[in-house]
Amino acid sequence: MKKYFAEAIGTAVLVILGCGTAMLVGCDAAAGGGYILTALAFGLTIVAMAYSIGNISGCHINPAVSLGVYLSGGMDAKEFVKYIISQCIGAFCGALVLWAIFGLGGVKDMTGGFGSNGLGGVNGSVLAGLLVEIVLTFIFVIAILGVTSKKAGHGSFAGLVIGLTLVVVHILGIGLTGTSVNPARSFGPALIALFNGNADPIKCLWVFIAGPMVGAALAAVVYKKLEK
Repeated sequence: MKKYFAEAIGTAVLVILGCGTAMLVGCDAAAGGGYILTALAFGLTIVAMAYSIGNISGCHINPAVSLGVYLSGGMDAKEFVKYIISQCIGAFCGALVLWAIFGLGGVKDMTGGFGSNGLGGVNGSVLAGLLVEIVLTFIFVIAILGVTSKKAGHGSFAGLVIGLTLVVVHILGIGLTGTSVNPARSFGPALIALFNGNADPIKCLWVFIAGPMVGAALAAVVYKKLEK
């Protein structure tokens, strides 16, 4: 149970710090500052969690990462499902914390949807949104599989590499889809936004579930071929 609890905590922290930063500073690519801060918030949170709960659960805190690990033979189906459930619960709790903080403090949400993802940056194109999420998740997950491979021997540097990869992925993706590459991270804020009267994020949520999962599956298949 400890590893599932760790996954829930880690995912909640990712939503609180990543989405919370986006809500506070905004993600306007033209302004630049909030854009970069949000990318750094997500990446640095991964670094912090990797070195705090990585030894307990592996610090997936992302269903797409868990899928990549599962398809690579790193976990069984039962454990995979439990990881996803734990991550989604954590993401919801994280978004709930943001709702409480911003609501009680009367702080304006600069994203309008608790840092949820959307297709505004690709002019509402579902296909473009899917492609963005598939490509960015592929890059993120193949980096994780590579740096955590026993053959790689990166050891204690793995968490830093993974976090920096997420920063780079966000730098490109924020202006396009808000960057999901993580179905749980999209699920929590979208659900809280719906409860708060904004149904737009939930309408396109499937894109931010399907895209990352397809990208992760492709990364696992390609990496297994490359590693042979």
